Amino acid sequence: MIHKDMKIEDVLRKFPQTIPVFARFGVDCAGCQLSEFENLEHGAKVHGIDLEALLASLNESLKG
Repeated sequence: MIHKDMKIEDVLRKFPQTIPVFARFGVDCAGCQLSEFENLEHGAKVHGIDLEALLASLNESLKG
């Protein structure tokens, strides 16, 4: 399960199927050097994204 305290890069590395989810939310985390240091909660805040919606979509992508 993906949670708000996970580093974005860790999510991308462990769960590459989440890349399209980030793209749907308008975030190009795969190409961002800050993803190594930024957790999902902070990333969502910086990009003006609803954290709960992002987490729900990311976790949904793991089911497929």
